[in-house]
Amino acid sequence: MTLRDAKIGDTVTVKKLTGEGAVKRRIMDMGLTKGTSVTIRKVAPLGDPIEVTVRGYELSIRKADAEMIEVL
Repeated sequence: MTLRDAKIGDTVTVKKLTGEGAVKRRIMDMGLTKGTSVTIRKVAPLGDPIEVTVRGYELSIRKADAEMIEVL
């Protein structure tokens, strides 16, 4: 399952990042690393972006980036 598949209110744990190069680095710089707990807060009306809480702050992430984050 990816972060994009998670529903509002779910709390998931990051299992793996599947991005390449700069994209993967940017996701990691935002605090989304292996083992991190992420809570889905909101999804925009058209589905993009997704607002999550990670490491105590709110983060908006694009669906394309959320697909690169495998979660448990």
